[in-house]
Amino acid sequence: MKLATNIDEQIQKLKQRGMIIEDEAKAREILLDIGYYRLGFYWFPLEKTYPNKQNRNHEFVEGASFLWATNLYYTDCRIRNLLIPYLSRIEVNLRTFVIYTVSNHYKQNPTWFADRNVMKSEFIASFPTAYDKIRKNEAIKRHHEKYQNDIYAPAWKTLEYMTFGDLLVLLKNMKSQSLLVQIAERYGLRNIDVFYSYMDTIRIVRNLCAHGHNIYDLRLQKSIKGGPLGKQMKTEMHHNLCGVLLVVFYLLQHVSNNRLSELKQQLALELGHTETSELGETIGYIKEVL
Repeated sequence: MKLATNIDEQIQKLKQRGMIIEDEAKAREILLDIGYYRLGFYWFPLEKTYPNKQNRNHEFVEGASFLWATNLYYTDCRIRNLLIPYLSRIEVNLRTFVIYTVSNHYKQNPTWFADRNVMKSEFIASFPTAYDKIRKNEAIKRHHEKYQNDIYAPAWKTLEYMTFGDLLVLLKNMKSQSLLVQIAERYGLRNIDVFYSYMDTIRIVRNLCAHGHNIYDLRLQKSIKGGPLGKQMKTEMHHNLCGVLLVVFYLLQHVSNNRLSELKQQLALELGHTETSELGETIGYIKEVL
């Protein structure tokens, strides 16, 4: 079992492995602020065995710099924080469109999400457990205090408090194929599987960004389906940050052209004062998709 190390021991370990520490006082401050383990994701590209994650010896290539790793960390943070509001904008737009479209289709049934004629039986069976969490929200509590005979609050309240993942599960369990096609076409997508792939990509990356996960070397487990982006996506882009950005750009185009332009401008500005060599192998290609 590995034991905890103090800052001096961490700096000594990095030196022994071949890392250049330009300013030890600043390095101590950064290690205490960000943490040795978290920064390890950003000096990983400097290891001799990179990108191999098995049997690593943690030795660094000649010229490996603590400053380089730190700069990569801060750039990653800025891009992650830059993306969050746009990922949320796409989620909110989908949530709103689903609530509006399906609720007006089933106008006489405000709790259509619990109707066996609308939803698959597996979803209906599991929904009471899911609703237990939704019911903890103050707005839903107030609804049930006012309407004590309601088993569920109407869709325009209930779906607002579903997680993004649960919202996608709901869509996958809707029986009406024509409604699913209508929702997918809102985003210029005719293939339902491509629609799910794009939206699930947004969900995954939004969660990673919200929890401070490194994204410069993102490797999605599920491949992003090509769809209308197929000709633009190189093989590796089906799993990496560049592919994610193509999906974000595509969906934003169908949500708000102003937001799309805004995001591209902010990314270009960020990359304009950052050397590609400081961005790692994958993120350096972002300039190609802007």
